[in-house]
Amino acid sequence: MFQGPAVPANQIHDFHPPIAPSGLYWVVPVPANGLTIRNDGGVFTLEMKDVPVVDQPRWPALDSAATPARMTFKMVWKSTGEAVVYDDPARQFRFRGTRATCQLEAQVEVPSIGFSWKSDPLEKSRADFAIVGEEANGRYYK
Repeated sequence: MFQGPAVPANQIHDFHPPIAPSGLYWVVPVPANGLTIRNDGGVFTLEMKDVPVVDQPRWPALDSAATPARMTFKMVWKSTGEAVVYDDPARQFRFRGTRATCQLEAQVEVPSIGFSWKSDPLEKSRADFAIVGEEANGRYYK
């Protein structure tokens, strides 16, 4: 989050999951009921509540302080049915899916400093570009 233009000097919050003991970062486990897919495969909904994250405004600076926070969000992708295929054997990367519309509603809280923020409702949200599908890379490419 930025106060003013989106340049590093104006960053006031940066929310991300804590780094796992394994070293994996920017990833959180999704509970069994967190992702739902409509029977026809045309609508995907990811909804998670009170996900532990940290607020680290100066990240990736090594001396950046991390404050416990939590995030709640709902994201909905609706397939348009228009096929999308990216396949690059030289880089061992493939994606097959469809274009989609996407909407997001989110909320973050940093209780220790009394900060909270909430986006506009899902109905007012729209993304300029979204795709849904399957990716294969590296040793899983074949």
